[in-house]
Amino acid sequence: MQPIFQNKCMQGIKACIFDLDGTLVDSMWMWKAIDIEYLGKFHIPMPEDLQKCIEGISFDQTAVYFKEHFLIPDSLEEMKDTWNRMAWDKYANEVPLKPGVSEFLKELKKAGILLGIASSNSRELMDNVCDTHGLHAMFDVILTSGEVKIGKPAPDIYLKAAKELGVDPSDCLVFEDLIAGIQAGKSAGMRVVAVDDAYSAYSEEEKKKTADHYLYDYNDLLQGRL
Repeated sequence: MQPIFQNKCMQGIKACIFDLDGTLVDSMWMWKAIDIEYLGKFHIPMPEDLQKCIEGISFDQTAVYFKEHFLIPDSLEEMKDTWNRMAWDKYANEVPLKPGVSEFLKELKKAGILLGIASSNSRELMDNVCDTHGLHAMFDVILTSGEVKIGKPAPDIYLKAAKELGVDPSDCLVFEDLIAGIQAGKSAGMRVVAVDDAYSAYSEEEKKKTADHYLYDYNDLLQGRL
């Protein structure tokens, strides 16, 4: 038996669906820096609870939140264009895959497990990340929250991913780093692995209670230690 299938979380799984930021790539630090810089242009200090308030919601919903809460004069499209420009180079040059991700995905593909991404990011930045790390060829389905009516913590994006993969939700395993995403996966009737990330360290205990499993390092999965 391959080591990955010695993991309890992998038993009976036909598809794995991953969030992107903080789950596949180490990028959550970047978004905090962008929020600070963007709000600073309007002389607005970033509230301490901002990241928690926008956790898991879609790119479009985040723009609406900024518009309503900070009275940003730019249009929603101008805001999103600015964020895309600010993030583009960082994603291409400063954001790595999390340790063990590449090897884990290769093992899943080799074993015939279907793979999906379900992210709250924009399509433009999603494609940038996937191009940078060669992920398009690895994944069978790649979705953003802009393609469903309601973003996380609603289950819509995970249910759509399962449907497009042709797999029952109960046969899917979700990998998520944030509580909103974990809740989305659970609400979709899927098993969920909470992924450790420094950005969401404040909610580690809640993540452990909400998810079915907790992952510190993808290499643990490769070695059959989860």
